[in-house]
Amino acid sequence: MTAPWQARAVLIDLDGTLLDTVHELAAAVNAMCAELGQSALPTATVASYIGKGADVLVHRVLTGSLDGRAAPDQFVRAKESFYRHYRRFNGHAALVFPGVPGALADLQARGLRLACVTNKPREFTLDLLERVGLFEYFEVVISGDDTVVKKPHAAPVLAACERLEVSPSEAVMIGDSENDLLSARAAGA
Repeated sequence: MTAPWQARAVLIDLDGTLLDTVHELAAAVNAMCAELGQSALPTATVASYIGKGADVLVHRVLTGSLDGRAAPDQFVRAKESFYRHYRRFNGHAALVFPGVPGALADLQARGLRLACVTNKPREFTLDLLERVGLFEYFEVVISGDDTVVKKPHAAPVLAACERLEVSPSEAVMIGDSENDLLSARAAGA
């Protein structure tokens, strides 16, 4: 008889899992669009573009395609604009999903080590977690620019496990997208 599997760590995605940030991301996207002379996008469209990091979001907005790539000079200008606008909006309209603080506290009380693993750039991740009162729950934060590649690659999950000093097989990943699932599977979580 084998012993039951026991997790030692829980890795949790940020946007869409812990927080609803779509409205502030849409505000920053639409401020960028206005600055670039483009039409505003519906929040639902922006929501469909979120999940693979800020760079991919900007490319998607510029091209109107999930796999589109804007011209390099257009992308650089748009990314600078998006970052500038998102600095103003980040964390001001984000909503912590109901039950999240209690669930995080419960996981900690059970002795589980917690990491936030997101594709959001670090400069926005840490500020956002602080503003919404969730930073204190996480021993480790892995942001989209902390590894060479982002989710769905294994690297962010592997980095979190390494910093938590647990093997990927002792970790579980909680997220809201296929990218989270693929990253966890690729890492062996």
